[in-house]
Amino acid sequence: MTTSPELANDYAELQALLEKRLSVIADTEFRDRDPDAHLEALKNVSEALMAKHAALKGRIPARLDHFLTQCSYQKALDYLAQSAS
Repeated sequence: MTTSPELANDYAELQALLEKRLSVIADTEFRDRDPDAHLEALKNVSEALMAKHAALKGRIPARLDHFLTQCSYQKALDYLAQSAS
């Protein structure tokens, strides 16, 4: 997939947010140590992810939009990785 430099930067930001969300979810030590802070971190990254998706609406492929709309974040991450190769 050919993308503009601006969209490539947006994709990089989106990928970083997706990776951060998965990282927060996987951090069970953080969750066990401070459940409230863990939930807040998850909330913050999820809100940032939704805002980024909203900003990209209409400029991204339908399949990626579908994955983000359905909160299929691993699929969205896989899509971005596949598109980059």
